[in-house]
Amino acid sequence: MKRLRPRRKAEINIVPLIDVLIVLIFFFLMTMQFRNLNVLNITPPKMETAGKAGEVDQLVVGITPEGEYFLNNEKITEDEIKVAFAEAAQQEQKPNILVQADEDVPLKYVTFVMDESNKVELGKVRLQAR
Repeated sequence: MKRLRPRRKAEINIVPLIDVLIVLIFFFLMTMQFRNLNVLNITPPKMETAGKAGEVDQLVVGITPEGEYFLNNEKITEDEIKVAFAEAAQQEQKPNILVQADEDVPLKYVTFVMDESNKVELGKVRLQAR
């Protein structure tokens, strides 16, 4: 007669699974891109002779390739740009304008901002470059 051995219960060792999960979590946390939602995602064109921004009193106009305008990181329409420029022109010391446009922005959007600033005789219009 053969003696019957009791069968071992099947078990799953979860310690290696936990180790793998922790490694995956660290990997995803280290490679994840954290973006600041207040900053426009644009790539300005390169300029070799661009100077450094030294003036603090300025209006920053951002333009996306889709033609959306942002004034000091707040979305704005073309009519609102006209009103904002007119209000800025009423100040005693007129602010300069810094245009931050993606390199793929059509010229008509940049020209609109420059034209509107010239109509109300604001300060210099500068283009940001990298």
